[in-house]
Amino acid sequence: MSGDKGKVVAGVFIGMVLGIAAAGGVAWYVLEKKPTAFINKDQAKPAPQAAVPVSIPPLEPASATAAASGVGEAKQHFEFYKVLTDKSDTARKTTNTSAPKGPVAAKVQAAPPVATSKEMYYLQAGSFQNAGDAEKLKARLAISGFEASVQTVAIPDKGEWHRVRLGPFNSSEAGKTIAALKQNGIAATQLHAQ
Repeated sequence: MSGDKGKVVAGVFIGMVLGIAAAGGVAWYVLEKKPTAFINKDQAKPAPQAAVPVSIPPLEPASATAAASGVGEAKQHFEFYKVLTDKSDTARKTTNTSAPKGPVAAKVQAAPPVATSKEMYYLQAGSFQNAGDAEKLKARLAISGFEASVQTVAIPDKGEWHRVRLGPFNSSEAGKTIAALKQNGIAATQLHAQ
């Protein structure tokens, strides 16, 4: 029995060696004797040369460019977090040190009034008893590109409600915003600003 096992193992080993040898022979024949069988005829032709040579300067990293120009690297400013947390940049905008002072300041800072509709509107996208639901809608609006705020009010006999509002807008802006909200699947109600 042991002799039969040895013959089977030897037969398998000899078969593997002969198979590898045959595969190697076929590969050598194909690659050495007939190499054109695996060459794409379109690739064999040289590509036509362009009439005008074009030189492209190598790209440099932004930090190397900034260091070479003497200007510090600019930091990215993300608006998404400001919208979600209702933090504003008013402190940064009001501390303008380059604004002129004295009589010239009155001339420079006095801008002509912009003709706008006197009626202002808020758009209410939702009202929730749960503050988490209001924050979820506010985040959904921020992702869609709208800046909203959550207003908490106490309503007698109903408890505390959290309103998600956008605005204030004039009448034409309110209409455009309602249409844009509707395209994003959000229904909003137009309310007079008080």
